[in-house]
Amino acid sequence: MFEHYRDVMDVFDVAEALCIGKNRVYELLGNGTLKGFRIGRVWKIPRTAVQEYILTQSKLK
Repeated sequence: MFEHYRDVMDVFDVAEALCIGKNRVYELLGNGTLKGFRIGRVWKIPRTAVQEYILTQSKLK
C-alpha cells in the first residue's frame, strides 16, 4: 500500500499519505490513535502503524 515510503515515516510523510494536515497527524499521535515515538522533538511513525490505523478506522465505520 505504502511501499514507496520508508519503513519509518515522519509527520510530513504521514500527512501526505493520508491526505490530511500535519496538525491532524500530531493530534492523532497525541491521543494515541496513531502509534509513533519521538526522538527528541521529532515524531517517527512506523509505516505499519499507518496501515494499522487505516484498517482500524475502516472497521469502525
